[in-house]
Amino acid sequence: MRLLIAYHGGLNDFSKGKYFHLKEFSNALQKFGVECKLVNDVEYARGFPSKKLSDWFIGKKQFKNLIDEFSPDAVLIDGPGHFGSATIDAKIPLFILVRGNYWLEYDSAKETLHNDKKNKTVIWLRHRVLEKCVRNATMVLPICRYLENFVKERYTNQKTSVFFEGINSSYWYNDDSMELRHPCVGLLQDANVWYKAEEMLVLNSVIPKMPNVNFYWAGDGPYKDRILSELSKFENFKWLGRLQYPEKVRKFLSSVDAYALVSGMDNAPLTLKEAQILEKPVVASNVGGIPEMMIDGKTGFLVDKGDAQGWIEKLSKILNDKDLTVNMGKHGKEFIQDTFNWDTYAKKFIDILDSNLVK
Repeated sequence: MRLLIAYHGGLNDFSKGKYFHLKEFSNALQKFGVECKLVNDVEYARGFPSKKLSDWFIGKKQFKNLIDEFSPDAVLIDGPGHFGSATIDAKIPLFILVRGNYWLEYDSAKETLHNDKKNKTVIWLRHRVLEKCVRNATMVLPICRYLENFVKERYTNQKTSVFFEGINSSYWYNDDSMELRHPCVGLLQDANVWYKAEEMLVLNSVIPKMPNVNFYWAGDGPYKDRILSELSKFENFKWLGRLQYPEKVRKFLSSVDAYALVSGMDNAPLTLKEAQILEKPVVASNVGGIPEMMIDGKTGFLVDKGDAQGWIEKLSKILNDKDLTVNMGKHGKEFIQDTFNWDTYAKKFIDILDSNLVK
């Protein structure tokens, strides 16, 4: 069996993590006899709408050459886009890995960054491509149960299967060489979607109540300045920018005393898994698919949206109790290794292919 995997987003530090994990998935599949080819989708399929005018006239020649050369039995895409649309037109079975809530992000973008007529038209056209891909895919693979329920409500006739992403623990070893002031809490998240990033402002009521704790934020995005305009006023808060993946991310997570994910909405954040496999206690917002990626009270704590006092209490509990920190770290590593194993999900995906492809 031949599987073409199309990765979305290039190889910048923002999206390299997703490529990194798709490569691990590809390696796992090949161990079980699936011939895989992993490509960057924008190298083969671009078109209107796009920020680059030249993309509008690319056409499908490169995509067609790729298909003719590799002759895949199926295509897996890392999010809907032009590559998925071209796959549907070519009548090749399409499987979509749905990482984010594109529909909420679409609504958020219209109301914030893209609120002029021109940009609203562009994101509307992009949304049409998304709808074409999701409605015509052989199967949609949301990365958590929360997201699957959302997809099922919108596309009642579409076949879905939850696809938790695996993680290779060999890459995540202790490397606490980053010079940070302790005790410290690490935040590793981008500010690309406002309804997610806005929750970070709850720290306005947390950081000043914990003056002896240092908060480090690693991340970037179009809403970064809105966050920094509020939080940079605190001496015990520092912004580190976006970190190189995976080396600098590993150093950062190894060096912090606790990991915090302060988000208004998330699905299956990789950093939450990575922090736990590095035996860090985690505190995270109780939203979306986050509760599926940790065990509340055992590998860390969940805090309800907007609950500043909850953040203060849970972080203080972790930072002031060494035994609790060690136990949570131990259970976190065990949970991630047992639950998010690539071989397990490779076998599951092969079963999905076998049951959905015409013999």
